[in-house]
Amino acid sequence: MKPQRSEILSRMVRFLNLDTDGLRRAVLESIVEAREFTVASLHECVSKKFAVSRKVVASMIGYICSRLGILHVNKKSYRAPMTYILRDEYADIARAVLATL
Repeated sequence: MKPQRSEILSRMVRFLNLDTDGLRRAVLESIVEAREFTVASLHECVSKKFAVSRKVVASMIGYICSRLGILHVNKKSYRAPMTYILRDEYADIARAVLATL
């Protein structure tokens, strides 16, 4: 069962309200901008603004994927890294939340 759009919206607002240093916002902005990414590519984008490790970025991606439910995970082969894709139906919600908060 897919969560309702209002539930996703409230989860995103709670996620960003816990942001004390701007890292969560930067990660979410990078996800919206990239739409399809790996941990390494997102870490590269976020590390330009913040001094964070890959583990921190990977942990945040996992949280966003499991708790917010706005990402789709794809693994093409055994050796290929996981590719995360922002779901089209939630991209507009993410943009709206980032614009208002």
